[in-house]
Amino acid sequence: MCAPFEARPGGYHRRFTEKTLMSASQAPGGSPLPTEIKLHQKSRVMEISFADGRSFKLSYELLRVYSPSAEVRGHGPGQEVLQVGKRQVDITTLEPVGSYAVQPVFSDGHSTGIYSWDYLYELGENQDRLWAEYLEKMRAAGASRDA
Repeated sequence: MCAPFEARPGGYHRRFTEKTLMSASQAPGGSPLPTEIKLHQKSRVMEISFADGRSFKLSYELLRVYSPSAEVRGHGPGQEVLQVGKRQVDITTLEPVGSYAVQPVFSDGHSTGIYSWDYLYELGENQDRLWAEYLEKMRAAGASRDA
C-alpha cells in the first residue's frame, strides 16, 4: 500500500514515484498518471499534476458534488442525487487506494468515493462544463451551495 499524504503547512502533499505507481506510464483508462497531489486547505483546492505535464486545480466542492460514489451517482442513469450546501466542504484526510486512486474524507462525513487517476484527469479536463452544469441544476432546483 502507498504511504499516506504528508501534512505540510497549508495542506497535504504527496509526490508520486515510479515505484509508487508500479512503473506504469498510464492509468488503466489511458490517462497519464499523477506525479504530485497537493491539498490547499485554505483555498479548498486539490492541485494535481500529471506525467503529461498537465496540472489541474479542482475545488473541494467540485470533487464532493461529483463524487463517484453510489450515494451521489445513484445505481443507474437518472438516479443522481443533487448535492447541496457543499460550498464550505473541506477534505479532512486523503488516503491512497492501491496505485490507482485516492479516497478523500470530506468534512460533511462523505467518505465513500474512490477517485481513480482517470476520473481525476476527466474532472480536470471538463471542470468548466461540469461546474456550469452543477450551477444550472442548483438554479433549477432552487437549491443553495450554502448549508
